Amino acid sequence: MQPSTRRRQNSALEAATFMPAASAGTEAALSKPRFQLDLWLCFTVQNWLLDVGRPVAMLWLPADWFPRNRPGAADYLHLLQVVASPLLLLTRSSWTPPLAAVRLCAIAVVMGTSLHLVAESVTLRLLLIGYQLHLSVRDNPVMKELKPSSVVGAAPNTAVKTYKSSLSCRYLPLFLVLFLFFSGCFSHGKQEAKMPAAAWMLLVPTAAYYWYLITEGQTFILFIFTFFAMTATVMRQRRRGMVPDADGLFMLYSFSAALFLVAVWVACLWSDGVLRKKHPGLIYVPQPRAVCTLHLQPEAHA
Repeated sequence: MQPSTRRRQNSALEAATFMPAASAGTEAALSKPRFQLDLWLCFTVQNWLLDVGRPVAMLWLPADWFPRNRPGAADYLHLLQVVASPLLLLTRSSWTPPLAAVRLCAIAVVMGTSLHLVAESVTLRLLLIGYQLHLSVRDNPVMKELKPSSVVGAAPNTAVKTYKSSLSCRYLPLFLVLFLFFSGCFSHGKQEAKMPAAAWMLLVPTAAYYWYLITEGQTFILFIFTFFAMTATVMRQRRRGMVPDADGLFMLYSFSAALFLVAVWVACLWSDGVLRKKHPGLIYVPQPRAVCTLHLQPEAHA
């Protein structure tokens, strides 16, 4: 009886010793943040279809399907994109925005979308009559034919200011939500943060979309300020013993890759005199559509 009793006591002690260790391991495994592949896959595919697909929809869908006095296919895609992308990130964010911030973002989206739709509608109609995107408003042959000539002098400043204001109002909520989402992507320093293979594969299309967002959307200032804010957040969190998790690393790497693509894009077009004349300011980021009309459609400006 004594040997069997000792065996039972030893097994009970082993079980009592093993259970806390197992539960601690399970708790650590459960608390360790994982890469949200479904979120970033939906975010990337959605933006490519709704944002990058707008010019494709304008070119391939017949114009007779959408009357001139009503929104077109690109306008509907634009409305879906500016609403769906921030909401998708907010549903997975660990930070709940206050009601006042939501209302301000909604006002900014409505104002920016309205101005941008007007600017896009005017640009589309100008393209139909021979407007060249790679030239400035003042240098376009279509604008030179306007009467009186004083309209040509006032048009460039008004058009540029309206277009830049619409882009800022349109994309400001998106970059704000991206930064707020990133601020919640941190874990304890003892937990190793690694990106899975699926995240590395998704990094290329995500960085390519950010490149499109910077170049075609002319959002370099918003993008670089968001990236600086993310970098400052990482430095502040490291002092508290926190490091970016897999989602945070994915955002940092995708932003860095996008800036690299923009740098290569600008370097390749740095000595282009025509595009330089259209972007005379300190920040020189040519639009892909302007490059296409300049180099890929020579008959448009022959």
